[in-house]
Amino acid sequence: MTSKKTAVIIGAGPAGLTAAYELVNRTNITPLIIEATDAIGGISKTVNYKGNRMDIGGHRFFSKSKKVMDWWLNILPLEETASDLPGYSTAHLTRRANAAEQDAVMLVRNRLSRIYYLRKFFDYPITLNWNTISNLGIFRMGELGLSYLNATLFPIRNEQSLEDFLVNRFGKRLYRTFFKDYTEKVWGVPCKEIGADWGAQRIKGLSIRKALGHAVSQVLKSQKALATQKVETSLINRFLYPKFGPGQLWENVAAQVVEKGACIQMNERVVGIDVSDGKVISVTTANSEGRETKYQADYVFSTMPVKDLVVAMGTVPPNNVKRVADGLMYRDFVTVGLLLKKMKGDLNGIRDNWIYIQESDVKIGRLQVFNNWSPYMVADSANVWLGLEYFCNEGDELWQMTDDEFAQFAISEMTKIDMIEQDDVIDAKTIRVPKTYPGYFGTYSEFSVVESWMNTIENLYLVGRNGMHRYNNQDHSMLSAITAVDNIIEGRIDKSNIWAVNTEDEYHEEK
Repeated sequence: MTSKKTAVIIGAGPAGLTAAYELVNRTNITPLIIEATDAIGGISKTVNYKGNRMDIGGHRFFSKSKKVMDWWLNILPLEETASDLPGYSTAHLTRRANAAEQDAVMLVRNRLSRIYYLRKFFDYPITLNWNTISNLGIFRMGELGLSYLNATLFPIRNEQSLEDFLVNRFGKRLYRTFFKDYTEKVWGVPCKEIGADWGAQRIKGLSIRKALGHAVSQVLKSQKALATQKVETSLINRFLYPKFGPGQLWENVAAQVVEKGACIQMNERVVGIDVSDGKVISVTTANSEGRETKYQADYVFSTMPVKDLVVAMGTVPPNNVKRVADGLMYRDFVTVGLLLKKMKGDLNGIRDNWIYIQESDVKIGRLQVFNNWSPYMVADSANVWLGLEYFCNEGDELWQMTDDEFAQFAISEMTKIDMIEQDDVIDAKTIRVPKTYPGYFGTYSEFSVVESWMNTIENLYLVGRNGMHRYNNQDHSMLSAITAVDNIIEGRIDKSNIWAVNTEDEYHEEK
């Protein structure tokens, strides 16, 4: 009798948990999930601080893939008041009525994101309306228009950098006004040093033409469909959101896979990957006390940073693979949860989910208003619960601040840009997340060397954001895991379809 096979899954984030869910529901393979931290969800976890919940980075549950939308709603059904969503209401509301846990639902939220620049609010994406014109002034608007016209008539033919990518789509003046400073806050390097691939991943379909076209269509008719396939992600104005934040969904998934036989080992860090004859045969972990455990593996799904994965393989990878992996770079992330009595002046009661801080005199990159993601994210609805987002490098000046020092620094920046008053601060919580963003610089231009070699290891599947060193959204990470499980079921050795996720403009569109 054939013994049951085991899949070791490194990481309990969206990609890892999606792989486990697909395996327990579609195969006889038993998942063993190895998680280095004490939390489920990876960067999609929800941090609960005194009943106030923090979403690390902000996670809209929207996808052009109906498969992913249905997947989410199979875990957390729609709230009963969401009956106006075409294609989803009847089936999922029936499940909602039978759910034992009445809080286990998806809310439908309105999206509002804006840019804060010159101490004023601008629409995001930038829209040619009276607010934009009055904020910038006629003279500056004329400069922006001429710059865009010049970029349209004389585009950069061979886009080498993110700067080239953005200038081609928005013009040099608009790029410098609304993109350059924020993007360089995020990455910590000039846009000239970032590969154009980043733009192709994140904003490939967005341009002035599409933004204007979308604005006109909104005037002509009301858009109610959530799961539309022809609207760029940056323009979607409604999205799903778990009642208690993204971690609620992933904790629910974890519970379901464990119930079906999976095992999750928390607080264990992968320190060794044993490869023999083109296959991974075991994975070795170490706990917080340094005690090592070796797990036999028939399949391995890795969502850990590629740089760390190559180190764990020891002497196995060729020298060129080690060199490229060692040169991969990451951007780290700090969020300060700030609890307030109220925001300053007219800002009190704003409806934004997040606000991009374009001001060059502060380091804060983005601001979340957790109340507007879900009213259940804040313990007392009378208070305002903010997430102040900073991008840094592990070990730099920001990272080395104590939690209290960072909180005080963040508060001082918010008062500096006229968004809060110091006296209205009630409490603060600092959260650090290393390797949040895989960088499109360093040796990234040579990443195909690593990708090609990893693909030769028959039973190893690299999935998710850090696993693929790709700035994936949550749905892309999930699709990479689903595709990997498809390959196992179909006996497919070629992994090119996994790497094709989120590389083609319309890969996930329903025709």
